[in-house]
Amino acid sequence: MGTHDEISLHGLRAFGYHGVYPHERREGQIFVVDLTLQADLRPAAASDDVADTVHYGDVAEAVTAIVTGEPVDLIETLAARIAHAVLAFAGVQAVTVTVHKPDAPITVPFDDVTVTIHRTREGV
Repeated sequence: MGTHDEISLHGLRAFGYHGVYPHERREGQIFVVDLTLQADLRPAAASDDVADTVHYGDVAEAVTAIVTGEPVDLIETLAARIAHAVLAFAGVQAVTVTVHKPDAPITVPFDDVTVTIHRTREGV
């Protein structure tokens, strides 16, 4: 790719019904997603035109649709679905996705549970 340009989106919140337990599927919970996209941003910087970049608003809407959509058991699966969708955007060469499950059903005190994956266009 020749560049290390990134677009990051942190703290995207959406309500979903993911989890292995029946109450998670029934009641749902908030999931939080962080994304870092790698893309060549030089064309957009030169043109000052949104058409020459990865539109992070469109990415956010696509990710939200996945989180609020079809339930999965594991946040690993959810992260992979998100990565696949983000890599479908023109210009995205790689993406790092972190899915937070702050209300995970754990019986001891904790702050957050996260799964982080990194995928490249070649790895899709």
